[in-house]
Amino acid sequence: MSATTALLVLVCLTATTRADHHQPCHTHNMTGLMSVMTLKGEMKAFGAFTYDSVGRKLRFKSNESHPTNASLDLDLLMFFEEGIFYEIDSRNQSCEKKKLQMSLHPFDIPDDAKLHSTVTTGSSSIEGEGMKVSIWTGPLTPMKGSYSMSVTMGCLPVTTFYFTDTTSFLFSNMDVELKVKDPDVLVVPSFCHGKPVEDTPEGTVNSFLNEFM
Repeated sequence: MSATTALLVLVCLTATTRADHHQPCHTHNMTGLMSVMTLKGEMKAFGAFTYDSVGRKLRFKSNESHPTNASLDLDLLMFFEEGIFYEIDSRNQSCEKKKLQMSLHPFDIPDDAKLHSTVTTGSSSIEGEGMKVSIWTGPLTPMKGSYSMSVTMGCLPVTTFYFTDTTSFLFSNMDVELKVKDPDVLVVPSFCHGKPVEDTPEGTVNSFLNEFM
């Protein structure tokens, strides 16, 4: 895994085809699987996600239908348009409602992202053995760091690297279908209704990314 990660980073940094004037595309509705790993090879989370690109809603459940040796057990319902999210515990019928300080996530390209390069992973000369992707980069604001997203020509995010002063993560999307298969997973559970937004301690940044730190 470390060798693969290093190779991908090298491709991102050394590819020469640049077109900074291009505008980011916006991804589709999606249902699929996502893994989160540190660049040291530690599996942080693996699970199913559902993303509504129009309503900008995201549900991610780890270690439920796809158990694996991961260090985090998460059930997150994110409302990026409203700037809030829920940490859900269905087993205990409880949840926490929090404010989002950063809306960045690995399922869409930020509007201010810059096109770094366009490359072909695998082989471009052998049919079925390569995939052309664009590499989009930008800063992690208000955190100290940066990101690099690999996106297909059809605007489907494949992998996203997040680099910070303290740690780095690789988000990978797999078995993606371009639809919301179950809209009910994007609805706030009844036991979360009426929950107040919790106070955010000074200096805390709530975001999808921070849930994995």
